[in-house]
Amino acid sequence: MDRARLRHLLARESAEAEARNPRSQAAYARADHLFGRVPMTWMNKSAGAFPRYLATARGARVTDVDGHEYVDFCLGDTGAMTGHSPAAVTAAVQHRFAELGGATAMLPTEDAEWVGAELTRRFGPTRWSFSLTATDANRWAIRLARAVTGRPKILVNSYCYHGSVDESLIVTGPDGTGTARPGNVGAPCDVTLTSRVAEFNDLDQLERELARGDVAAVLMEPALTNIGIVLPEPGYLDGVRELTRRHGTLLINDETHTFSAGPGGCTAAWDLEPDVLTIGKAIGGGIPAGAYGLSADLADRLLGRDDLDLVDMGGVGGTLAGNALSVAAMRATLEHVLTDDAFAHMHRLAERFEAGVGAGIEKHALPWSVSRLGARTEYRFSSPAPRTGTEAAAAGDTELEDFLHLYLANRGILLTPFHNMALMCPDTTEQDVERHTELFAAALAELAG
Repeated sequence: MDRARLRHLLARESAEAEARNPRSQAAYARADHLFGRVPMTWMNKSAGAFPRYLATARGARVTDVDGHEYVDFCLGDTGAMTGHSPAAVTAAVQHRFAELGGATAMLPTEDAEWVGAELTRRFGPTRWSFSLTATDANRWAIRLARAVTGRPKILVNSYCYHGSVDESLIVTGPDGTGTARPGNVGAPCDVTLTSRVAEFNDLDQLERELARGDVAAVLMEPALTNIGIVLPEPGYLDGVRELTRRHGTLLINDETHTFSAGPGGCTAAWDLEPDVLTIGKAIGGGIPAGAYGLSADLADRLLGRDDLDLVDMGGVGGTLAGNALSVAAMRATLEHVLTDDAFAHMHRLAERFEAGVGAGIEKHALPWSVSRLGARTEYRFSSPAPRTGTEAAAAGDTELEDFLHLYLANRGILLTPFHNMALMCPDTTEQDVERHTELFAAALAELAG
């Protein structure tokens, strides 16, 4: 690739973004009282000198404060996989908060059992508890795993994504041993004291680490997502389950992003059998919500322990977790929005998106690849597609990614800022997908000169 041409095109698109978005630029300049000038520092990941500011959002469309409408393939990086403000969730939240009244009364609602039963039907685990984020669901699952096994360490995959869980911020170093993930902020201790790491798709490395006998649980995504989609090779997930059982280690599936694989995530689609399952983001339809599910045996073993404080200050739970508002949103999402039919529609569109990207890559004979996980599709600057998290991290190209994101955004298409990910929602249309295919082909033509 002609890097000089790429830099020229990136500068052109950056200038265009500034010219098109004066109100967003002014709002960013005024944000003196925000850490990093944004509500959360990751919002500065957006390509360009400043982020676009949200005005309205509905379904698969968002509009910024400068009046530009976008087809949204970002969808809150899975948080809005339902589409923005779906009618059923809006009605349920309105009914709970405005008509019935109350969101945080520290009392259970009957909606919670309905949600637990539905999560069991979809994913398998039979005992459920709620959080407000998948990060907290993972934190609490980790504590329970340590309690029930008496072991101190958690094993994760290099460049996995489990939110801001301290134990997950470990990667495989050049010598093959674990080391802190670059940029880890304020780590409470050396991450190798709490964690072990193995590359995704590497059963030999996993077995070596589990053989040490100190791993309480393997916390993993059935497919890596936040470093780009890395799909499991044939037999890998079966091997993980066999090894964890052999070594007395619990298996925790984090389906927060991999929920895109279907109504029951990868766990149902691929007949997986985790001991614990965690999920967040999309199940609340835009309202903060998360959950973790336990097998009946594991739940009984924990509840039978007199030495564990599971009802007060034992380190599991939060005042707002399982509140009536988020539980009502979860019920509406699972009952009316992210249905079997909705997933079938989303998967068809993702297949179409994948085909369009693949055709563009093939036309220009680019050493790129495209991967899909149900309703989630991503293109990568490497071919073949990476098979481990470390390979995926090495395939990044910030200049190229920023150019593509700005080129698309300046023409009405939003991808996830963290990577080249496109997610379908029930309101996405074939026309939306075709618009991306056309613009992606035009961007590649510009790069080719």
